[in-house]
Amino acid sequence: MNAITDIKGSFTLHNGVQMPYLGLGVFLSEDGNEVINAVKWALEAGYRHIDTASVYGNEVGVGKGIIESGIPRDEVFLVSKVWNSDQGYENTLNAFEASLKRLNTDYLDLYLIHWPVEGKYKETWKALEYLYQNKRIRAIGVSNFMQHHLEDLLQGAKIVPMVNQMEFHPYLVQAELLTYCKSKNIQYEAWSPLMRGHIFTIEVFKEMAARYNRSITQIVLRWDLQKKVITIPKSSKKERILSNAAIFDFELSKEDMDIIDALDRGKRFGPDPDSFDL
Repeated sequence: MNAITDIKGSFTLHNGVQMPYLGLGVFLSEDGNEVINAVKWALEAGYRHIDTASVYGNEVGVGKGIIESGIPRDEVFLVSKVWNSDQGYENTLNAFEASLKRLNTDYLDLYLIHWPVEGKYKETWKALEYLYQNKRIRAIGVSNFMQHHLEDLLQGAKIVPMVNQMEFHPYLVQAELLTYCKSKNIQYEAWSPLMRGHIFTIEVFKEMAARYNRSITQIVLRWDLQKKVITIPKSSKKERILSNAAIFDFELSKEDMDIIDALDRGKRFGPDPDSFDL
């Protein structure tokens, strides 16, 4: 397993692709200057992983931000996702081409199925396999797939997903799903790592932040990485983008890792993958 070294460090996916373990999430970042600046600030600070989705409505700005940053496209790990209403084989192929056009690129580093739409995600996965086999995407994966979704998908899949991006934070660890993904060499990735701001109300984090002389956010993001979970905190503010990346010169003790693990209460702040209506 790759060591946690610096902002450009990565974990190795099961197909050998290196995926940077810290990225910028752009959910709710407005298309135009807001997301363009966020992407530029992140890349300037050393980030090399940008995560967007078609439904976010900001792929155009993300593409502009990458180009305006001056960082070569092949040095940026760019991720997008196929939305629920675009699922199915042909629809997914069309949605992929539309995302590439908006992002102004000719390939993606990772493409994900955004949610497990019943009756459609298997055909959607076949489209992702086709795109991967034709070298249009460097890695393919899923988002919000529980173990039963993965087991169902794998029954007919030719390729095991490289990534599963899930809501993951101290109140929602899902240790069994983590273990299952690890057993299948599926890299786990966190969305909403900061619990939509609720981490700032937890007393144990206030104590740890004081003891390590770090922010609560830095404590939680460091916990993610030490759990070997890729994380993509979202922000459109320059100072937060910089602060979120200042997590490579300290390490949480095993005792503190265990304390954070024990906060798990199976609580979601986003939709439940088994009952979402999006």
